[in-house]
Amino acid sequence: MAEWLGRALQKLLQRFESARDLKAKEIKPFAFFDMVRYSKWISLAAFLILLGACFMPWTFHADINKTFNAFFSEKNMYGIPGKLLLVLGGITTACSFVTVLWLKRAAFLSGGLNAAYAVKNFLLFGSCYRGYCPEKQLGLYLMLFSSIIIFAMAFLPEGNDRKDNKK
Repeated sequence: MAEWLGRALQKLLQRFESARDLKAKEIKPFAFFDMVRYSKWISLAAFLILLGACFMPWTFHADINKTFNAFFSEKNMYGIPGKLLLVLGGITTACSFVTVLWLKRAAFLSGGLNAAYAVKNFLLFGSCYRGYCPEKQLGLYLMLFSSIIIFAMAFLPEGNDRKDNKK
């Protein structure tokens, strides 16, 4: 009797162990969760937009009749923000293509710095001075938008679960 009970329990155990391999079809209620799969490619596209935005005009100053961008301002008054924007955006985008965990965490830092620096430059280049307000151009808005997208994609890293890595 004990032998028969032992065999029955073993058959039940085997039945449950084979059920582990079965995977139910995952139903994702929102398309937002699919962004994780494409986050690194969205980040790369946003970086390329940032690269183009740095060379586009950011503001037009009618009082001196000049257009400023990320690499040019009158007498370098606003500095050259394009260098740091591209370095931080490039680091964040490059970290999204690597599977090392600490680099994905470093992407949060560099992406956050990039987004904060983009907001600072948006406010600096678009602010009024001596009663004159410069005309904001498309490049300034693209720079801000792409930097925020790069930072948002750093929160959606593509990677394996720790359970999958143990197998």
